[in-house]
Order: sequence, then C-alpha cells, then structure tokens
Amino acid sequence: MGKTWLAAFDVQQFNAKKVLFVAHREEILLQAERTFKSLLPMLVSGHFNASSKVLDADVVFASIQTLGKQKYLNEVKPDYFDYVIVDEFHHAGASSYQALLNHFTPKFLLGLTATPERTDQADILSLCDNNLVYEKNIVDGIELGILVPFRYQGINDETVDYRDLPWRNGKFDPKTLEFKFATQKRAKHIFGHWQSYKQQRTLAFCVSKAHADFMATWFTTQGINAVSVHSDSQVKRGEALSLLAMGKIEVIFSVDLFNEGTDLPSIDTILILRPTESKILFLQQLGRGLRTSPDTNKTYVSVIDFIGNHISFLNRPMALLQTSDAKKTLKELDAPKLHPDCVINIAPQLIDFWRQLKLDYTKADEQYRLLRDNLEHRPTATEFFRSDYAWNKMTKQFGSWFELVLSQEQDESENKQIANLAPYLTFLSQGIEKVSMSKCFKAILLEAFIELDGLNQPPTIEAVCVKSWHIFKRYPKLWVQDVKADLQTIDANSPKWKTYWLNNPITFLCKQDKADPQPWFVVKSGQLQANIEINSADISLLSMAIRELTELLLARYSERQKSKNLAINNEKDNVVSFAKTANTKDTVQLNFYPDLKIACGHFKTGTDDNHELLKLNNTYSKLDPTIYFIAPASGNSMNGGKNPIHDGDLLLLERVTAINAGSITGKIMAIEIQDDAGDNQYLLRKVSKLPNGQYQLNAQNLDYAPMIANESMVTFARLKQVLDAVDFV
Repeated sequence: MGKTWLAAFDVQQFNAKKVLFVAHREEILLQAERTFKSLLPMLVSGHFNASSKVLDADVVFASIQTLGKQKYLNEVKPDYFDYVIVDEFHHAGASSYQALLNHFTPKFLLGLTATPERTDQADILSLCDNNLVYEKNIVDGIELGILVPFRYQGINDETVDYRDLPWRNGKFDPKTLEFKFATQKRAKHIFGHWQSYKQQRTLAFCVSKAHADFMATWFTTQGINAVSVHSDSQVKRGEALSLLAMGKIEVIFSVDLFNEGTDLPSIDTILILRPTESKILFLQQLGRGLRTSPDTNKTYVSVIDFIGNHISFLNRPMALLQTSDAKKTLKELDAPKLHPDCVINIAPQLIDFWRQLKLDYTKADEQYRLLRDNLEHRPTATEFFRSDYAWNKMTKQFGSWFELVLSQEQDESENKQIANLAPYLTFLSQGIEKVSMSKCFKAILLEAFIELDGLNQPPTIEAVCVKSWHIFKRYPKLWVQDVKADLQTIDANSPKWKTYWLNNPITFLCKQDKADPQPWFVVKSGQLQANIEINSADISLLSMAIRELTELLLARYSERQKSKNLAINNEKDNVVSFAKTANTKDTVQLNFYPDLKIACGHFKTGTDDNHELLKLNNTYSKLDPTIYFIAPASGNSMNGGKNPIHDGDLLLLERVTAINAGSITGKIMAIEIQDDAGDNQYLLRKVSKLPNGQYQLNAQNLDYAPMIANESMVTFARLKQVLDAVDFV
C-alpha cells in the first residue's frame, strides 16, 4: 500500500540530512532505493551489506544481517543518522534489530510493517513506545483502489487428518507434514479445486522443498507449466517471476521466498497448501496477490486455501475479518462484514468442526494457549492485553500475569527458566503490575530503572532522573499530557527536573500501600533500589519480567487516555451493538434489549446478547435506529423529583457518539463499567460538574448518595424519555 513511499515523503518533509533504511532482504532494499530515487533524485544513495560498506551517502540502504553486527555498529556514532527507517518492523524483536535500535539515537525512528493484525503488533508497538502514527488495513486499501478485492475459498483438506499429527509449541511436526502432503491423493484433490477457482498466474505456498518439488512435478505431468522455487531449486525466484509474468509458466510452487517484501502485481491466484499458524504470515501470503496490476488489469485475486480439521486453522478467518476473538469470528462467518466485492467461502464442515470444539473462551488459560499458538511464541503481557481478553477476568482467575504464565509454561523446554520467577511473584504483581497510576510517571520511572540495570547495580537518584527525562521524551504525547507546562522546556540535568521527579514518582513508588507487606522500592545512600532479596542468577530474568510489565503499564495507560474521564469518553466504542432496522413514514422500529438492565440503584450487570424490535408511533419516525434504542430501568434510585423513573420503565436512549456527544452536564446519562469479572454493568444517573473539574453522578432518590465518576466509567447513552404504552404501535 505504499509504505516505502510514505517513508520517502516523510524524509523529504523532515528535511533529513543522513538517512538509514534497514531491511533483511536485498530485494526489499533495492526496491526501496528505486522509490527514494524516484521522489528524491538529488540524494546520493549507498549500500551497507556483505560486499559494500558505504556510510557517507545521503541515504544508506543497509542489510540488518551486516549492520546489525556489533563490530559494525561500533564503527558508527549513535547520532550519525538523523532519520532511521526499519522496514518489516515486525522482525524488530530479533536480537540483531534490538542491537541496532539500542545503538542508534536518531531524531526520528520510523518502523514500517504491512501486517495490520492488532495482537501481533502489540510487542513491536512497545519498541516504538506505543506510538502508532498511521495505519491502513486491507479493506482501506481496497476502498482506495490501491489493492484489488479477494475471493477466498476455504477448502476442506479432507485427505489429511490433522488431529493425528504431532503438535507442539503451536506447530505441526514439519517432517510429518511433508510425508502427509506429498501424496497423489492430496495433489489430485488440490488440482481439482485449483482448476475451479484459478485465474492466469498462480503463486503456491508449500511446507518444504520436497513438497514444492513434488507438487511442481505432479502439475507438470497434468500438462501445466509449473516450477518449484526455493534456495536449492534450479529455477531462481527472479527468473520464475519473469516467466510467470510473460505467461510461460502458470504456477510457482514456493517455500518461504515470497512471504513478504516483494511486489508481485501480476499474480492473480494464491494457492495455500500448508498450515500457517501465524496470522502475520497468512496476511503476507494473501498480500502477494493484492497489488493492482495495470499490465494484466486483474479485477480480483483468487485465494484457494486448504484448511484442516484443527483449531489452528481458525486464524485464517480471524485474520480476514480482523478479529482477535475466536467466538466472535465464528459468529461473524454467518454474515461476514467485508468490502462488497470481497468473498469468503469456507466449507461448512470446517465451520461445524470449529463450533463443535466447544472451547471455553471465558478462561484465560484457553485464551493464552490460542494466542501462543497464533504468535508462535510465549505471549507477552502486552500481547495478551491487546488480544481483547478482559484483564480483570485474567487476574480474578490467576491472580496476576506471571502466575498465568507459570501455569502454562512449566512444561515448555524453551521457557522453563520462567519458573525461576516463582519467588518474585508477589513483588511482580503488587509492586509492578498492579501499581496505581494517575499519570504515566511510575511506568516511565520503572523503564528508566531497568534500562540502568537497576537490579544489578542500583542507580543514583541523579542518574534515574536524567534517564527518566530521556525516556519520557520518547513519548511526546504523554510528555505534553502529563508533565506540567512550565517543566516541559527544562533539560534533563535541571535541578528543577530532579526535584519534580524525586517528589513525584520516586517518592510515591517507594511508599508502602496498605495491602503490601513492605515498600517494594526504597532510596538508600542516594540510590534507588528494589526492596527484595534477589538471587544474582535471576537478575536478568527478573529484569525482563519488569520490562515486560512496564510495557504493559504504558500500553494500558495509553489506552485509558483515549477515555480519560467521563467528559471525553464519548469517543470509545460501546459494547452494545446497534442493529439496523427498517422504518416507514408511519412507524419506527427500534431495538429493545430486555437484558440490558439500566440500573437505577447500584451498577447492575447487563448484556446485549438478546434483542427484539418494538414499533413506536409516527411521532418517533425521524429517530435513527442505529443511534436510538430501548432498555428497561431496574431499581429505584431515580424514583424521585418531578420526573421519577420507576423500576421496569422502558427507557428511550440515545447512543452517545463522538458526533452527537454534546454536553453531558445536567443530563441523565447511562454509564457503562466493567466489574472484577469483566462483565459489563450499567447505571443511570444525572451528571453534574464539580468546581475541581470532577464529575458527580446524582440519583433523584435522596436515599442514594452521589458518586464521583472515575476513569473506568464510560458514558454510552443519553436518556431521551421514559416511554408509555401510548408510544407503541
């Protein structure tokens, strides 16, 4: 969708003098260089790779495999480049990328990735301080005419019983797959469906070199010009693409050579013959055919995917529908919400199979395992948080994040070391994960503490203050939002900053909460120290755990700021879904949610799972059914004043959106909150604003005391009136 062009335009806008463009494949670098030269022909470019070590160019296109080595990084000053671009940024968690990111200190770092799946982004967003500046998904690309629509056929891979295949750590055993896939029976099954849905030029994804060779040979025997392309094949990728573009071959069977970073506009058919546990990889494979092609004038890409009887294949529709919840995905498959020119057809027996698994989606450990299988690694706390599973449900079931992790990872050999966190679980839970934060200060402070290797060598207060200032400046939005205006212009070494930072997060981090057996951090001899006994062998592991939870704190805080208080919470998506209904000039049909009880007492649990249509008379004919709805009152707190609301009254409510929000002061509002179990609760109150800027929620029955609104509360609807029998048809 033009992310390299976006980068080039921003380099031009930034007026950068020294630019570094990093990627992991030479083809990506050459393609990027062509883009930059088209827009910025005056800039001199150079390459830093195994055969060339140019650094004195305006724009350096560098291979991460070369520049990521410490010996080369040591030869370049950290501030040598004022603008650094890292392409395919979803690889940035790898050690080579980490070394490069930790070394350079550009004025601006831009990460680019073409994998828009929210959960998979969670960890890499932490590397960019949760600063997502621009995003477009596949549907956006299709609507903009940058991408072509897709027609997806999910074919039952009936020749293989995936339930019998070895499954470990989110993957099938590759040798077993190769044996099961390279058969005449499966090839014949694939060939028949390919003939039904193919267009002119096909790219097929295989599980191994032997599998690709087998499929190319089999198709050739059927009279189809096909080749296999992999690291050992006779036909190389460039040659194969040229032959395909010219129409001299019809199918390329590939292994891991066309997943990402390659423009293949002429391809109009994608054939997926292998399990793809990661949604990232699946979207990359789909994306190879989505680019528009003026030369071939293709109108859509045909995707022929062979899906097995295993839960892991559910990631396909989850990726297509951009959902992170398996239960929601199965529900949406009944009527997928797509671009009108896109199609998803999945064999009914596959959908039936997924539904019959009866997975308990309310359990955190089930969500954890699904997420681990999808990501192909242990989920981080931020990735779990981004998966949309209610965090308070998880803590109610397991107590804390690392208690959940330990329950799931003790038998996993590559994560066995995690068990050494057991003695520190209380510290991690109470001292880090559940630390109270009205601003982001404590999270910034903890990040500084870990970056200074605080568990190994307690840093001085001066060092902590300076490091915190530099880290804070990496979060420009939070800096402007949380730091006092008169302090935003001082530098890191200012005594005023030290006083401010010492009196705020450092002092409060070192206080003992009532529920804690001790303060978790202390200042001794002018140094900030963790107030626990730590085995020296566990320092690295515990530092990793603190960093992971600190990233979680910042991610949660950033999300919370989108709905900071009752006055601005109108922009948050509501849990209640509003179905469209048809109106006539004489009547209006509105959705009635009998179980969505709007409490006129204390908060009461409700749900929008059930709804029916109620007809109102023609005086309501101008109401928009996507905004207005009906729900019952429950309780007696609003049973008072001039217009009492009684238990059981039907309430006409107007959904609050960013467009129609208006003022809430003096209005009776329906408010949404989640309880400790993660269930939604609803309350009806009249809102008033106090002199200190807080919002107060008032009952009309004086037996009920006022409540002060907090940041967990969301205004989701405004009361228009109490309905009477005469209002209905």
